[in-house]
Amino acid sequence: MTQEQVLEVFRRCGALLHGHFVLRSGKHSRTFFQCALVLQDPVATAELCGALVTKVKVERWTFHSVVSPAMGGILVGHEVGRHLGRRHIFAEKEEGKLKIRRFEVKPGEKFLVVEDVITTGSAVKETIALVQAAGGEVAGVACLVDRSEQPPELGAPLCALMKLPVETFAADQVPPELQKIPATKPGSK
Repeated sequence: MTQEQVLEVFRRCGALLHGHFVLRSGKHSRTFFQCALVLQDPVATAELCGALVTKVKVERWTFHSVVSPAMGGILVGHEVGRHLGRRHIFAEKEEGKLKIRRFEVKPGEKFLVVEDVITTGSAVKETIALVQAAGGEVAGVACLVDRSEQPPELGAPLCALMKLPVETFAADQVPPELQKIPATKPGSK
């Protein structure tokens, strides 16, 4: 899929939003990818994740399983795992922090970390740290959308279906025209 084809799926699903948004990172933005609106459509999900798997295969990473951070990455990770015929597990929030609590990570088990959207990569970094703390290894990271302005330092190589840097602002540096629009926080809490 081309970047324009990916954007068209987001537009078709009403998942490319414009306004004033507060991201999970605390930064503000004019643009938001509401992946949940794409992921509610199984056909669109299968199409995007199948295209992501095609890109991951080009990387030739060796891994046994797929792991995702909750919440946004779970459906993407599951669908990527299905396309690859691999086990999928997830990290979930417990008392405000991600934990892998329902699944076992075997020593030496290699993982592909899968996320929906990456801006700063904080949830991916937490997930990588959990896998490594349990004795696993991370071969790479894959996401539907890399919206980072600068490549995030993840500690593993990144493969994105679509790279679309979106301007973000620190809370104390929001432009005046954006300050006039009420901010919403549509993503993870």
